[in-house]
Amino acid sequence: MKIVRFEDSAGAVHYGEWVDEGSARLIEGTIFGTHRVTDEVVAIGTLLAPVEPRNILCVGLNYRQHAAETGASIPENPVLFIKAVNALTHPGDPIVIPKVAPGQVDCEGELAVVIGRSVKNVERQHALDYVLGYTCANDVSARRWQKEGGGKQWCRGKSFDTFCPLGPCLVTADEIPDPNTLKIRTTLNDELLQDSTTADMIFDVPLLISFLSEGTTLLPGTVILTGTPQGVGFARNPPVFLKKGDRVAIEIEGIGTLVNPVSEEA
Repeated sequence: MKIVRFEDSAGAVHYGEWVDEGSARLIEGTIFGTHRVTDEVVAIGTLLAPVEPRNILCVGLNYRQHAAETGASIPENPVLFIKAVNALTHPGDPIVIPKVAPGQVDCEGELAVVIGRSVKNVERQHALDYVLGYTCANDVSARRWQKEGGGKQWCRGKSFDTFCPLGPCLVTADEIPDPNTLKIRTTLNDELLQDSTTADMIFDVPLLISFLSEGTTLLPGTVILTGTPQGVGFARNPPVFLKKGDRVAIEIEGIGTLVNPVSEEA
C-alpha cells in the first residue's frame, strides 16, 4: 500500500491510501498501530512528508562506489550521525540555503526506512519485521560545516531547516520484500547526478536496523536514512552545489519521485 499524509481543503491533516495524484482513501486510526482504510475518497489539498519522525538516524559512507569517489576506506561498522527532526521538509517545498552556508549545499538521494514498532537488540534476520515502510529522502548537506566547521560539524551541516525532504509517499514493507534491490536516481534540473541501486550498500537494511538497535530502542516513527550512492556534487570536477532556482528530484524504484525546488534564506 502507498500511504500519503496530507492536508485537505480545510487544513485538516489525514493519512490516506494513495489513489492518484489528487486523491486518497482516508485511513482511520494510527498507521503505527490499529488502522483501516475506509471507502471515503477525499481530495489531497497539500501533500506532506509521509511521517513526522521521532528521530532521524543517518548512515554515512554506505555505498561502495560513493566511498570510492570520495577516497574513503570501507568502514568496519556503519557510520552514524543524526539530523534534527525540524530539518523535515515536505514534497514540493523549497530547500532553503541558509545564510551561514552559502555556495556549499549538496543533495544526496537516499532510501529512508520507517520503523513501525519499538525494537531493541534485534537480530539481523528479524530486523525487517519491524519496518513499517520505505520512502525517498534527500540528505541535504552543507559541506563546509560537515567537513570543516571547527571540528567536522556533521550534525550542524546536515540539520539546517529544510535539509531533510521526505516523500512523496510511504510504501508499506509488504510491497518491498527486499529493499536492497531498488534502483535509485537523483537529478538536478533534469541532469542525472546519481544512478545506482541499493544493492551497492556496504551494510544492507536489515544489518543497519540490527546495528542501530544494539542497546538502543528504535521507536515507532524513527526514520533511518541509509546512505547515498556515487555522484554527489562535492565529489565532481568541478564541484556542483545547489543554488537558488534549482530543482532536485530523487526517484526510487517502487516508491516514486521526491521533488523540491531550491531557494535562499532571505
